[in-house]
Amino acid sequence: MVQENKHRPIGIFDSGIGGLTVAQAIVQALPDERLVYFGDTAHLPYGDKSTAAIQAYAVKICDLLLRQRCKVILIACNSASAAAYELVKEYVGSKAKVLNVIDPIVQYIGQTYPGKTIGLIGTKQTVNSNVYRKKVDELDLNITLKSHATPLLAAMIEEGFFNDSISESVIHAYLSDPDLQGIEALILGCTHYPLIKKQIESYYQGKVDVLDASQIVAQHVKAFLETSDLASDQITSDHTFYVSDFTRSFEESTRIFFKREVHLEHYPLWE
Repeated sequence: MVQENKHRPIGIFDSGIGGLTVAQAIVQALPDERLVYFGDTAHLPYGDKSTAAIQAYAVKICDLLLRQRCKVILIACNSASAAAYELVKEYVGSKAKVLNVIDPIVQYIGQTYPGKTIGLIGTKQTVNSNVYRKKVDELDLNITLKSHATPLLAAMIEEGFFNDSISESVIHAYLSDPDLQGIEALILGCTHYPLIKKQIESYYQGKVDVLDASQIVAQHVKAFLETSDLASDQITSDHTFYVSDFTRSFEESTRIFFKREVHLEHYPLWE
């Protein structure tokens, strides 16, 4: 039975394709694991949705991931981690372990930047929830967190605007805001943002550490599976990718995010 549990897949969900940056990092860190990914493209972006709406979507998605017998469910979205993590954990109960993308980053900040000033960019939902500030304050390590909501970025990336002059202007407008002055590191508080990490780094010219959450989260998942004795020793079948609303451009973007061909299955949350 223990062996069978190990070979069950890892479920990952996000509002769109941003979570594929996390999925890609997990595949690199854990090549023997099989993924079931759900992108809730019908409702993206989550960053401007209410907490109640995000919770309703999350529960529906977890039903699908549990039917797929996932051993772990990773909420690969900061907005959903902020709004629905506690509820999802309660809802899933003992059927699967639930992880989020916020705790590993806070833990990493605590280990790496005690006594420092750190910046955070993310959606309105993530920034206004104050979840990062509360968790960083709980560390009691004299870390100052400066947050700034950057609502255009996720939608811009979903539409394929990155590494161009449009994204350059938007990124510069956000990063030059007084809210973010005097920081030593910047948390990319949205799983879409690794795709613009290079542009953000070039803005700071090496003076600020730009933290790619996808890498930090992947290492956290790896450590969790190993300590829980749930790590797979062989991949038993291919990854599966679901979206709640299917578009051709989405399949294109999926290749950019995941750096490989991906076959998407359409799975509407509400018929």
